[in-house]
Amino acid sequence: MRCQKRFFAAASAALAVTLLSGCGSSEPSFHAKDISGLMPELSYSLTNSKGEPASASDYEGQVRAMFFGFTNCPDVCPTTMAELNKAVKAMPDDKQDDMTVLFVSVDPERDTPEKLAQYTNFFGDRIVGMTGPEASLRDLAKRYRTTFGYGEPNEEGNYDVSHSGAIYVFDEQGKARLLMRSDLTPEQMAADFEALMTEAG
Repeated sequence: MRCQKRFFAAASAALAVTLLSGCGSSEPSFHAKDISGLMPELSYSLTNSKGEPASASDYEGQVRAMFFGFTNCPDVCPTTMAELNKAVKAMPDDKQDDMTVLFVSVDPERDTPEKLAQYTNFFGDRIVGMTGPEASLRDLAKRYRTTFGYGEPNEEGNYDVSHSGAIYVFDEQGKARLLMRSDLTPEQMAADFEALMTEAG
C-alpha cells in the first residue's frame, strides 16, 4: 500500500511537470535575452538624418532595433551595423519592410544629419540615423539603463566615445522585448525579429 502511494505521488509529480512544460511550449523561444516588462516602451524626441524631428511614432507598427553609437567608431559600430543589415537581409522580402534599425549617434558634435545619412545609407536602406542635443541623448540612454562618455581630444581635436554595444529590440507596439549582444549571428537575430512579427500577427 505504501509503495502504491509512492507510485501515485511520483506519477502525479511527473504529470505536473509534463503539463507545465506543455503550457510553456507555445511561448516564443528567443536567442536574445527577453526583457519584456523590464524596460519602458520606445520613446524619443531627436533629429533624423534629414534634419527633421524624429519620434517613435515614425515607425509605429514595425519591429525596431535601437543601437547607440557614433560614425567615427572604429570597430563596434560598423561591425554591429553590418551584422544588423545581414540580419534584415536574411528575412523574407515581405518581412523586411516591417523592420527598422535605429542608429542613435551619441556624438552630436561631429555627426551632422548629412554625415549620419552617408553612414547609415552605406550599411543598408532599413537603417535610420538620428541624434540630438547631448541632454536629450543622456535622457534616452538613462531610460534604457545605459550610458556613454567622451574621451580627451587629441592634438587634431579627435576624441573617442565610449558606449554600450547592446541592441534594444522593440515589438510592433513599441514595447521593449529583447536585448541583443554581439555573440548572436545575423541568422539568430533575423529569427528573433521574425518571431516578434509572427507573435503580433
